[in-house]
Amino acid sequence: MSLDSTTPAAHIHSDTPLLPAISSWEIFLQDQGRSIYTIKAFKGDLNLLASYLPPGRSVGSITTSDLNHFLKWLQEGRGVPCSPKSLARRITSIKSFFRWLHTNGVLMMDPAEKVVQKSVISPLPDVLTSEEILKVMEIVNRQREGQKPDARSAALLLLLLSTGIKKGECLGITLKHIDLEAPDGPILFIRYPNPSYRYKERKILLSEEWIAVYQEYLHQYEPTGQLFPWSPRRLEYLLEDIGESAGLEKHLSFDMCRWTSALNDWRSGMDTDKIRQKLGISKVQWREIHAKLHKLDLKVEGEKRKEG
Repeated sequence: MSLDSTTPAAHIHSDTPLLPAISSWEIFLQDQGRSIYTIKAFKGDLNLLASYLPPGRSVGSITTSDLNHFLKWLQEGRGVPCSPKSLARRITSIKSFFRWLHTNGVLMMDPAEKVVQKSVISPLPDVLTSEEILKVMEIVNRQREGQKPDARSAALLLLLLSTGIKKGECLGITLKHIDLEAPDGPILFIRYPNPSYRYKERKILLSEEWIAVYQEYLHQYEPTGQLFPWSPRRLEYLLEDIGESAGLEKHLSFDMCRWTSALNDWRSGMDTDKIRQKLGISKVQWREIHAKLHKLDLKVEGEKRKEG
């Protein structure tokens, strides 16, 4: 296969040491618009492989046996716990890297092709019960009505529970993304600066309850750009404080709010494809999410019957 001289793979060959090849792959992933978190994880996995193999080992000399020994070392010989989820991701990283080398003609054979992929069934996520939602809402409403009214926590919590947006999406919201005069009612635009993620962009209807809290929040904090102009960790602390003040044994988080929102929509009878679109996920991703929501629904019903 002839390679375009501008592609990262054009500058490497079978005798190229592993580390420079990993750097070229990193450039390729960046060009593909992959998220910085994905790239960091994939690169870390391959750097771990490079640290395991003898220094200067060329990509063309790495065999399937080498890769299987590396994976066994991760599980049994490294001395650091390797969860099933981490192992599955590391196998995915290895397969993606060597597939890229093979597809671009750097390697005649793909040594990772016969490495067995480990599938992982992740546990059901934690969600808030109806009673717990009342408890956390009582806390934030108490803050709104205190001697020094503060609607920030209420604005954050209620937005997450009503829209199901992710942490990164929440951080990216600006005041321009909120349209209170939309023909079909107030809406939130979820935007992505990276063109590769345009399929995730969507409009979500905003509740009247949140609009009221939002107006209070605007008056108190007067944000001009970002809706919540604080660091991710600061917003995480806000949620944690709400959970602790409400006496929750669970760790209140962005992810818990997202799953709670999705489950509430599911249990309200919302069309499943509308839930998928509201969450901004693909039909492929929806298969796993759908299965988990179904199990969570059954779990909630089972707990209600026990209480009854």
